[in-house]
Amino acid sequence: ENYLKQCSFRGFSALPSHEVVGMPSLSPTMDAGTIARWNLAEGESFGAGDVIAEIQTDKATVDFEAQDDAVLAKILVSDPTKEIAVGEPIAIFVEDEADIAAFKDYQIDASAPAAAPAAIEPEPEPVAAPAPVASTPAVAPTPSPVAVSSDGRVVASPLAHKLANEMGIAIHSVPGTGPNGRIIADDVREFVPPIVVAAPESAAEATAAAPMMMSGDLDFADYALSADQVQKAAALTAQKQHVPHYYLTVDLDLQPILNLRKSSKTFGDVSVNAMLLKASICALKDCPVVNSRWMDSFVRMYKEVALECVLPEQSIVINSAAGKGITEIDSIIAEPDEAATSSIGTFSVVNLGMYGVKAAAPIIRPGQSAILALGAAENRLVPSTAEDELYTTAVMATATLSCDHRVVDGAVGAQWLAAFKGYVEDPMSMLL
Repeated sequence: ENYLKQCSFRGFSALPSHEVVGMPSLSPTMDAGTIARWNLAEGESFGAGDVIAEIQTDKATVDFEAQDDAVLAKILVSDPTKEIAVGEPIAIFVEDEADIAAFKDYQIDASAPAAAPAAIEPEPEPVAAPAPVASTPAVAPTPSPVAVSSDGRVVASPLAHKLANEMGIAIHSVPGTGPNGRIIADDVREFVPPIVVAAPESAAEATAAAPMMMSGDLDFADYALSADQVQKAAALTAQKQHVPHYYLTVDLDLQPILNLRKSSKTFGDVSVNAMLLKASICALKDCPVVNSRWMDSFVRMYKEVALECVLPEQSIVINSAAGKGITEIDSIIAEPDEAATSSIGTFSVVNLGMYGVKAAAPIIRPGQSAILALGAAENRLVPSTAEDELYTTAVMATATLSCDHRVVDGAVGAQWLAAFKGYVEDPMSMLL
């Protein structure tokens, strides 16, 4: 995070509303730096995230990014060899291009340097004193500290000041999310004034307003959890909290698989689930990045596919799955051995079709980067390929792929899902 040392001078002179920007502190040990290059000329506007200048610190050259929309009215330091202390003014920002001319001959007042803002607690809004009651009344939360300059002025961008005036919001009451608590335009746009809840006037009213405790009137039963269940619950909770999930969904035409089972003696007794598992294995061979895991500082890509089939009572892992045929996969699922039930998979498939669930978005299991959820097969009306009819019925199912965005980006996830769909709708391609 870039810690900018800057202050906003507003309304104390004949000059338009503006912001004096100081040399930012771009590293923990930085006391001074030089401006290697300005990426903008005076009079140019910029938006949040734009690189205004390149700052040479004590360790490297770092981009100085804008935190809000504004216009560069005046460059105060243009010499790339001049060392500037952190906090010393380097530029003037304004909101309107029409205000640029006012700063043509601007000079920094030595008595008002750009200083690091200090965080203070804003003065709370006065509230009516509550009548004495047994419980503490609910009140609005105190806003986060607001950054102010050394002379007491609130540190905010010109656009934030303008929006606050237009929206009738007291700028000092808006918590700042910019560097060192600086208030930016988005803080004003998203600000919701706190609602003060009036205290009950009497103890009787307080009792009436209190929520009723119903648990004592309800019958219930507690069930103890095993250590394994507690461990799995904690692991899945951590996965949902720390793994950036995203989801891709596609509809599958199962009619080709059903036709193959009807026309083939070899696969007549093989389950549709086994064929879907084989299709996912083939897709993993086409897109091996999905068969990986995040290792904090690197990604580990597995050379072997260990497909984990998640069932209600247990998980069955098909080790070295890429070398197994459909009939062997079906037999492993039907009668798993000890190795299949005690192994750890590299990719998971959960089939909820037996419960009539149309679609699901499951949590990615620990040590993996994706999981596929299969929904129930159902007859749907689809466009017909025949010339003499517009629509026909087909057996369809919905598949949803949950991906870890750190490992599997959107394009790779879409490629895997397209490959999986291709094998399902052309089952002969995965038998060759």
